[in-house]
Amino acid sequence: MPVVVVESPAKAKTINKYLGNDYTVLASFGHVRDLPAKDGSVDPDDGFAMTWEVAADSRKHLRAIAEALKSDPDLILATDPDREGEAISWHLTEALEKARALKKDTPVRRVAFNAITRSAVTEAMKAPRAVDMELVRAYLARRALDYLVGFNLSPVLWRKLPGSRSAGRVQSVALRLICEREREIEMFKPEEYWQVMADLKASDGSSFEARLVELNGEKLKKFSLANKADADAALEAVRRNGFTVDAVEAKPVKRNPPPPFITSTLQQDASRRLGFSAKRTMQAAQKLYEDGKITYMRTDGVQMAEEAYQGSREVIRSTYGGKYLPEKARRYSSKAKNAQEAHEAIRPTDFRLHPDEFRGDADLGKLYGLIWRRAVASQMEAARFERTTVDITSADKNAGLRATGSVLMFDGFLTLYQEGRDEPGDDEDNNRLPKLTQSDTPELLEAKSSQHFTEPPPRFSEASLVKRLEELSIGRPSTYASILSVLQEREYVRLDKKRFIPEDKGRLVTGFLESFFHRYVEYDFTADLEEKLDLVSDGQLKWKDFLQNFWKDFQAAIGSISDLRVSEVLDALNEVLGPYVFRPAEGAEEGANPRACPNCGDGL
Repeated sequence: MPVVVVESPAKAKTINKYLGNDYTVLASFGHVRDLPAKDGSVDPDDGFAMTWEVAADSRKHLRAIAEALKSDPDLILATDPDREGEAISWHLTEALEKARALKKDTPVRRVAFNAITRSAVTEAMKAPRAVDMELVRAYLARRALDYLVGFNLSPVLWRKLPGSRSAGRVQSVALRLICEREREIEMFKPEEYWQVMADLKASDGSSFEARLVELNGEKLKKFSLANKADADAALEAVRRNGFTVDAVEAKPVKRNPPPPFITSTLQQDASRRLGFSAKRTMQAAQKLYEDGKITYMRTDGVQMAEEAYQGSREVIRSTYGGKYLPEKARRYSSKAKNAQEAHEAIRPTDFRLHPDEFRGDADLGKLYGLIWRRAVASQMEAARFERTTVDITSADKNAGLRATGSVLMFDGFLTLYQEGRDEPGDDEDNNRLPKLTQSDTPELLEAKSSQHFTEPPPRFSEASLVKRLEELSIGRPSTYASILSVLQEREYVRLDKKRFIPEDKGRLVTGFLESFFHRYVEYDFTADLEEKLDLVSDGQLKWKDFLQNFWKDFQAAIGSISDLRVSEVLDALNEVLGPYVFRPAEGAEEGANPRACPNCGDGL
């Protein structure tokens, strides 16, 4: 019986059920080898030779696979369909050859499927291929890169900032984002502004609200009414007048549904709507995938298989009716630069399984429901609104009001799914206006002013940080969960009310890296590394050339600061962090030295 190897026992059990007794299906339990956590595991002086070690827990799993191959030396590698899965297949082949469980003539086949269903598995078994070495080389390059940064930067941090160590190549950039946002918040100075609103009554007796947008012939900007005196003068101009509708503009507006989930958008929406961390989301998605309920959950692709278009459209037709079903399937294009890793979107394997009929773990049910609704909604008709703007002018022409609102004409996909939001805000699609026509004279019921202050940008949530990392092309969606976990485990950041706050240690590390390794925490530089790794996986860049170019400059940067005295490091941190550590005391005179002792006025 051919030996089929997958990563997990749950996956092995499901696949064994589909393949039957003609195959022996075993689990590798993830990676069987890793780089030893010690200096020298990657040797730049020997062509970036990498020393791999079989983990103690993996030895028994490797022995079980080797034992099975004795009775049938036919190996089928069925690991996940991504760069990591390709690497596991390569590691298994290498380790088994080293253990002499594989001979030169032993057939080794690689199969990959995007969903663990009977049809997907059996079809994949008909189309075996070799291990994709371009993807493996991209894995090797990334693994060596992260190792070289971590094991060369951490000793420097230990010596210069006792108690600190590298957060990791990509984690350091994510940490910088969090720290920079905190600086913006701390240095933010609120500005006062006022708004004037009017409650009006239409001829049919219904009331609505309008905002003052023009005063004495000038259009009002955000800070035009800078204080109460300005607001009172504006109020008086509104109160002493009658009003006439000057113009009514109604425009039809369509809102199209979002595409099915990819890894990053799933993490974002699960955070907003379910309160799941990125790690919790990926754990639940992994189980749903292994149970055959959804397609593979590490993907940049938004396209679906033909069977999915047909399945989702049939659900829409039977559940919601023909008016919710577009004439043709909606097909979305992927922004993924690396076509080899742009798999199908995350979707149910069988759309007939409605979320209400899902039986199992609560987390799995909630996440499945989110995935099902998003995928079905992606194939529904657009929502249609009538968006109306009403301009109203005072009798003396000195005050202009504007009312805006929308009427939902057809809910379309909104009947099933609405995207979550990072920040709460006014939704003008929910504002309703009465029927108004030009020359109408609405009655002024009340005019009122309100004081406002500009607000600092909000701290990052998991959803908004993942979104920002994706926008900057930093890291891969499949790594976001581990990035956020590492920052918390090393106590560089903490979550408070679901928002990231940098700890002092995190700010020190970021300040140090910005001062002495600025290039390596630059957003563009990190994004450029990701692009080059994609070129490696596409076969357009040799992985060792990529590493050599990086290592030459990085080694020089390490050497340039190895002789730095601690006092020089403290001076640099004082320069970077001083404005945030020594902030002016509340009520202090302008120009006062914030470093001065509040008691003696000295102590500098």
